[in-house]
Amino acid sequence: MPQIDELVLEPPFNVTRASHVVLNVRDLEVSKQFYTDLIGLVVSDEDDSSVYLRGLEERGHHSLVLKKSPDVHCARIGMRVRSDDDINKAQEYFASQGRETTVVELPYQGLTLHVTDNVGVPLEFCASMAPCERMLKQYQHYRGASAQRLDHYQLQTSDVRQAWSFYQPLGFRVSEYTWSQVEQDQHLWGVWLQRKGNPHDIVFTQGPGPRLHHFAYTLPDTNDMIRACDVAGALGYAPQLERGPGRHGISGALFVYFRDPDGHRIELFNTHYQHIDIEPALGWNLADPKRADQWGLPAQNKWFTEATPFAHVPVIQPEIPVDPPTLERFLALANDG
Repeated sequence: MPQIDELVLEPPFNVTRASHVVLNVRDLEVSKQFYTDLIGLVVSDEDDSSVYLRGLEERGHHSLVLKKSPDVHCARIGMRVRSDDDINKAQEYFASQGRETTVVELPYQGLTLHVTDNVGVPLEFCASMAPCERMLKQYQHYRGASAQRLDHYQLQTSDVRQAWSFYQPLGFRVSEYTWSQVEQDQHLWGVWLQRKGNPHDIVFTQGPGPRLHHFAYTLPDTNDMIRACDVAGALGYAPQLERGPGRHGISGALFVYFRDPDGHRIELFNTHYQHIDIEPALGWNLADPKRADQWGLPAQNKWFTEATPFAHVPVIQPEIPVDPPTLERFLALANDG
């Protein structure tokens, strides 16, 4: 894939990792119960309009913010930078490109820069958060899936290469990518981008967008994944188990996906690899069934068609339509055979 391995080793400011996601939800109490009882997150703070949650491993104040709203959207996704100086450098960098930026002070995370990427994703960059107790060894407080830390986001976009062109100059590296054959060309369908040294901090795949496809938390081990499914059944969340357990080809993660009470999609996973040394990105043909699943059935059609829109951001259809392999197509082919 042309230029996919082009690296920027000295970016204009230092992004360290995926940080937090801000979701609009209809009922704060119902959503809080889902994320604490099933996912196992810890409440750091809450009021009548917001709930701030973190994983058991996390020292920072929050990795998930729930905001009460009549409309179900993703408000923003967040990235951490090294220091407040990087916030200033980021503002100067984006301003030099003619992008609109806003610097605000937000509760529990201080100085925060708001900006929009090439495909319309609303981002915020912060350098610090109020410290909270790390609950990693407080095993008496482990609940549900015992989610440890936020790891990455996956988003849909109408133009994957345009999305990649925003993050590549910021030092994001492609660990893996997916292409599809369109006539005589290899069309870029997905990119897995990272800053922290594992396969992904942010992923873009082709689809109507920009929309948040899912956000992902790590789990201690496989038993916690099975426990999450058992707890989901016991608490009445079984219908919201959308996909898995299974194992991805890309990243090698063992996974399960749930939809929260408002339809936001969350992945729980473990077992991925380091991507620290400079090495070529790994490419996958979209038609390769082992790309998404090393074993098991492919994802349902709704996996590719349903996602969370961003507030006040129009959704654009891809110019080059590509039909990914779905469970429905697999079953139709099986019946034809």
